[in-house]
Amino acid sequence: MNKKNIIYLISQEELNNKDILFNFIYSNEKSNYYLSEDFSKDFYIELASFGFITTSITLNDKFYLLPEIQFDYAILDFENLHISKKVKSLLNKDSYEFHINKNINLVLEKLEIYHKTNWLRDKYKNLILSLINYKHSNINFEIMSIELYDKNSQELIAGEIGYKINSIYTSLTGFSSSDKKYNNWGKLQLVLLANYLKEEKFSFWNLGHPYMQYKFDLGAVSYSRKEFLKRWLPLISN
Repeated sequence: MNKKNIIYLISQEELNNKDILFNFIYSNEKSNYYLSEDFSKDFYIELASFGFITTSITLNDKFYLLPEIQFDYAILDFENLHISKKVKSLLNKDSYEFHINKNINLVLEKLEIYHKTNWLRDKYKNLILSLINYKHSNINFEIMSIELYDKNSQELIAGEIGYKINSIYTSLTGFSSSDKKYNNWGKLQLVLLANYLKEEKFSFWNLGHPYMQYKFDLGAVSYSRKEFLKRWLPLISN
């Protein structure tokens, strides 16, 4: 799971203690995962604002939040966006519709179908749904549902769930159809999202773990935790 597979419990109080956050969490180069039973909206948003990407896990039949302050992050600066010839060809066809926040429930249903081990479920899924239109007292946070449809059939072909804080978008999880007639539609969704974020003046796109080749094919660059936080924290604290 990580370099030493040590998972610490974390509370909202500890998260908001700057001494603990900077001197024991950010600086800990051996641990990246934490556990919490706190599924409150504010705690989730505060975790996100401090650079954690939170999933879920079941341990000893108990369901937990699994916040991760990653060792490395994949970041896309939009001037580095690379569009393959196959995706360029799809962009020129009038065969798709791209939407933001049209039908998050349908995206969640598709995620359950396409992922055999889906961590976006149960209390975590309910938390995500409860965050729609929720306003934190001082953090500009918004859940986002990214959706790519076949224009003719209106079938949802590819999509993802993520969130924005201020001018940064972070991906959580996504899917794309395995039907051969929709080859490269997953990549098309990513390019359309990148173009949308650029047009909306986002600072950069946080794609999370830098281990998947498609992220580098898109133009992302791997940043260490320290390098990531140097870019992340000033933009989040504004």
